[in-house]
Amino acid sequence: MKSDKKKIKVLIVDDSALVRQTLTQIFNSDPEIEVVGAVADPYFAVNRIKEDAPDVISLDIEMPRMDGLTFLRRIMAQHPIPVLIISTLSEKGSETALSALEYGASEVICKPKINTQAALEEATVTLCDAIKATYKAKIFKRREYSPKEFFVPKKFSADAILAKSIDGTAMLKTTDKVIAVGASTGGTEALRVFLSAMPPDCPGIIIVQHMPEVFTKSFAKRLNDICQINVKEAEDGDPVLKGHALIAPGNRHMMLSRNGARYIIKLDDGPLVNRHRPSVDVLFRSTAKYAGTNSVGVIMTGMGDDGAKGLLEMREVGAQTIAQDEESCTVFGMPKVAIDLGATINVVSLDKIAGKVLSLGKSS
Repeated sequence: MKSDKKKIKVLIVDDSALVRQTLTQIFNSDPEIEVVGAVADPYFAVNRIKEDAPDVISLDIEMPRMDGLTFLRRIMAQHPIPVLIISTLSEKGSETALSALEYGASEVICKPKINTQAALEEATVTLCDAIKATYKAKIFKRREYSPKEFFVPKKFSADAILAKSIDGTAMLKTTDKVIAVGASTGGTEALRVFLSAMPPDCPGIIIVQHMPEVFTKSFAKRLNDICQINVKEAEDGDPVLKGHALIAPGNRHMMLSRNGARYIIKLDDGPLVNRHRPSVDVLFRSTAKYAGTNSVGVIMTGMGDDGAKGLLEMREVGAQTIAQDEESCTVFGMPKVAIDLGATINVVSLDKIAGKVLSLGKSS
């Protein structure tokens, strides 16, 4: 029986014919996505936008005649359409990608390297999920969306990376608190607001934001320049210190661990968990295991359910938990699932999260 459900119409803008062909095949393999056009540059894109009225534009940054950033600014100023940036991101390029988010792009991901079947499957999951997240994150005509999987790759839980604590591994009491934060679509702005409000003596903060490789280093540096606290991309073995925030590097899971009484960071290259690497569930599980009641968990804007179960595990071991409220979320996905699961003790707006965290972080 033919479905009457509206497909997400996508316009691909990329100067590489091979990339256009590959993205078209990937997007069209999902029954909820339809590629309505694939063009070589923004000038061609203007005509296709008028003809096909796409729901989402996938946009490269480096293109002839007009670069993607200029095109993005014009779209957002004249006729806003949800935009997903798909680009080859170098260290230099990641700075441009950060600007793209500031100019209105909903998501930024790397062009995938598809050289094995496993890489193709991961890329398909990542790209199609990004299109759906971008579609849902649009400012106007927002609607609920429940994606169906067009194929079902094995969906790993945090068990694939770290066993759940059943023996009270966490210290019962310590003077050091840990703030664990998870975010996805819309999280770059949410984290800017949150971290900018943190004083130099705040508890140590560990963050998973779904974003590509090379991007996290530039993102951390930009935050470090505007915040009172120190912000950096996490490295294996980094200590979790007061007045410091560590952001998981793209494409690596980040876990809290302990060296004696000292909290440290461990990185892992394991499989996608909840369709992500890094995964918020992995971060929250490790925080529950090693920090327990000494921690506060925060789940922010984002599509999907990554982090909800991990936040519940944190609550079950006595941690304080916070979810961003619907009104201030770009996409009320991850927080909603956590709330529905009973994982959250507090639900607050973005501008109040920092104050709530500091209050809970100081409580004994």
